Amino acid sequence: MTTEHSTTGPVAARDWVAILARYRAPSTLRSLWELGITLVGFFALWAVAVVALHWHWYAGLAMAVPIGFFLVRLFAIQHDCGHNAFFAERSWNDWVGRALGCLTLTPYDVWRRLHALHHSNAGNLDRRGIGDVMTLTVAEYSARGRWGRLGYRLYRNPAVMFGLGPAWLFVLNNRLPIGLMKAGMTYWVSAMATNICLVAVLVGLWFFGGFAAIFAIWLPSVLVGATIGVWLFYVQHQFETAHWDHEADWSLHDAALHGSSHYVLPQPLQWLTANLGMHHVHHLQSRLPFYRLPEVLRDHPPLAEAQRMTIRQSLVNARLHLWDEKSRRLLGWADARRAMNA
Repeated sequence: MTTEHSTTGPVAARDWVAILARYRAPSTLRSLWELGITLVGFFALWAVAVVALHWHWYAGLAMAVPIGFFLVRLFAIQHDCGHNAFFAERSWNDWVGRALGCLTLTPYDVWRRLHALHHSNAGNLDRRGIGDVMTLTVAEYSARGRWGRLGYRLYRNPAVMFGLGPAWLFVLNNRLPIGLMKAGMTYWVSAMATNICLVAVLVGLWFFGGFAAIFAIWLPSVLVGATIGVWLFYVQHQFETAHWDHEADWSLHDAALHGSSHYVLPQPLQWLTANLGMHHVHHLQSRLPFYRLPEVLRDHPPLAEAQRMTIRQSLVNARLHLWDEKSRRLLGWADARRAMNA
């Protein structure tokens, strides 16, 4: 599969990797600025929230939304650190990523390993199940019994996917190195160290703001940030014309380009999410700092047009659940039922 290039004609997906390599070098000053302004904004919002809490707990609760968005931005920076993209030195990336994990409730070393597996297997029907949203094919769903189908339908229900799911993932699941339980002490140390940091944060919040600071600000802001993060991850790979193949036909670069969306967000949301919507470019070249992604789209209009999805268009994706290998489309329940009966 190819994407048109503005000056050189059609470009194969694998060739974009070399083209984008020139954008990989991070700027230490720019990275420090992005990190600094995000942390300043995050803690400033927390200060306002704690003061507002003394006036009325509703006022503190209202601050959970902006704080949640800043948590998403902090997670995006942690994400870049995990790809060794935020700083030139691996050690800087690792320690900044680990420190941010205390705020995002995400054990850095555990997440980095699982996320690497996601990048290396995205779009491969024979390697699903790690670091992705579980997606069955129409044939697999059809072969399940009543309870198997019910379990999958509950899992894909928006109330579970974007309500209970984010809370489970970030508040509970991340407390253990799930998926890497027998992979070595590194991942246990990462999870337990993050848990110790989390306890310290909660004790500090209780000291300065009492239990109201935890239950009226911290927990709601975590849930807001987790829900936004899960939604972003969902729409990045769950859309009608997504790209899946079995191992024999699967290509890493085709899956990266055609199986990842370009989520077009208003500028304020683009800043708050640190350009996470430009996900197809990220999958093609994961070592790009997030602040260089707009530069890529500016220089390469074909990438700017590939897999474009607005917020309104993205809402439909919550109703798509099964991959149809015949039509190569992600289908909703009704269309999938017709495909099974065809």
